[in-house]
Amino acid sequence: MADEAGLEEALERHRRARDAFRWEVPDAFNFGRDVVDRFACDPERPALLWRGTAGDERRLSFAEVRDASDRMAALLASLGVAAGEAVLILLPKLPEWQIALVGALKAGVLAIPCSTLLRPKDLVYRAVHSGAVAIVADAAQAASVDAVRSEMPSVRHFLLRTDPSAGAPGGWTDLASALAAQAPGAAGRPTRASDPALVYYTSGTTGPPKAVLHAHGYTFAQRYTAEVWLGLRGDDRLWTTSDTGWAKAAYSVLFGPWSLGAEVFQYAGRFEPARELDLLEQAAPAVFCAPPTEFRLLVKEDLSQRRFPALRECVSAGEPLNPEVIRAWRDATGLTIRDGYGQTESILLVGNHPGMPVRPGSMGLAMPGHEVEVIDADGRVCAAGEVGDLAVRGQPPGLFLEYWKDADASARCRRGEWYVTGDRATRDEDGYFWFVGRADDVIISAGYRIGPFEVESALLEHPAVVEAAAVAAPDPDRGSIVKAYVVLRPGVEPGPALVSALQSHVKAVTAPYKYPRDVEFVDALPKTVSGKIRRVELRGRAAGG
Repeated sequence: MADEAGLEEALERHRRARDAFRWEVPDAFNFGRDVVDRFACDPERPALLWRGTAGDERRLSFAEVRDASDRMAALLASLGVAAGEAVLILLPKLPEWQIALVGALKAGVLAIPCSTLLRPKDLVYRAVHSGAVAIVADAAQAASVDAVRSEMPSVRHFLLRTDPSAGAPGGWTDLASALAAQAPGAAGRPTRASDPALVYYTSGTTGPPKAVLHAHGYTFAQRYTAEVWLGLRGDDRLWTTSDTGWAKAAYSVLFGPWSLGAEVFQYAGRFEPARELDLLEQAAPAVFCAPPTEFRLLVKEDLSQRRFPALRECVSAGEPLNPEVIRAWRDATGLTIRDGYGQTESILLVGNHPGMPVRPGSMGLAMPGHEVEVIDADGRVCAAGEVGDLAVRGQPPGLFLEYWKDADASARCRRGEWYVTGDRATRDEDGYFWFVGRADDVIISAGYRIGPFEVESALLEHPAVVEAAAVAAPDPDRGSIVKAYVVLRPGVEPGPALVSALQSHVKAVTAPYKYPRDVEFVDALPKTVSGKIRRVELRGRAAGG
């Protein structure tokens, strides 16, 4: 009875907070000037602690970020980049990523963060679709850009972040030198909360990637993700392991924590379980956010000798988190991982909030300021326990403006007054949401969203392949992996060598994380009477059904 009373008390607190919440987005808003510059008034306030793979560190205060982002805004203006024009930001986990992004927002240009895993053809698509006029890249990505320069006619300026001792190669402008040449002081253009600010490209499912267009109000709204879900405080240090090309970085590497004046920890290296645990001890963040794949592997380590005295909150998002992982982490650390659900198209929509009882396997409760429901095909709210489409009513400021330059896709995700997320879910009597599956065929593997169309297109480019279908197959560590069913051309012999060749081919023509880890050769693919591949049947087969 005590547990039930505690649950009811917590639910009542959530209801009161939900009912009392009111959006207070200022009409004129710019994250750089109204957030970063405000905290920069304290010259000692820490903004970023960066750690390199060799143990080297860089520390930036908000004042230093203010000055550097002002120079970035001035640089873009000096290059003639006009308000609303697009700039691709192709930078890894480096302080220059935050500086470039905040500077672009101050300049009033359209910032497009890009994953450093993108292949040349992915960059061409984004540059051509957006009409980008500038690219800001790291030295490691320069070759990919150079390989397709002639295919990106709108790009006029190529800015390279490189080692100061190396200098920029021909055709590139050295970013550090260009920034140093700008006059210090406030720079940029005024922006309104309703003005376009950011574009994130999704994984294509049945066609090319969609461009998710966000306004400056989205950068404001992320403070509620940090405060309400992350449980972050202004004097905290936060570590979120997200890649800079994904919207999760907007949630928890930049806009969310800096809105509260919190310090961000950023590690440049790849995920290694033991190394990540070392860093949790050494960097001592109060809040830690990682995808389920990382937590699945972390709990397989020997945690008995680990101590994280500063750690207060652990959260996860990107795919459903296994209940057994939550239990294992809690048994080892005493901390409960709180799951959350958001999209590239939104801030966090549903989450297990601090102080709320966690129901392992549940996405949690709706975020204040969002009317989230499970609806049927006619837009009616489903009864508790009934499977339907997860949807958000209206147009809260954390929701995207549209699929840029794609009116049809923008219309398809609307059902009357509802934005339909594309995910299927149920809701229980207490308001907890439970993920059921994708309404479309997106594969979520290790936190990455992978469109089957991209994998299948890459496979079909191989001369041995006639047809291919990609689906999700269960995996204990990654949640799911990409499994490909392949029909070969007559006379081609299947075998392990061909499997390796197809995997290498996919890695070469698309982002490496999208390659099929499992390939099965079949005589034919199951299809509907209209000739469409029945991926639902293949998913059942991959799951052993």
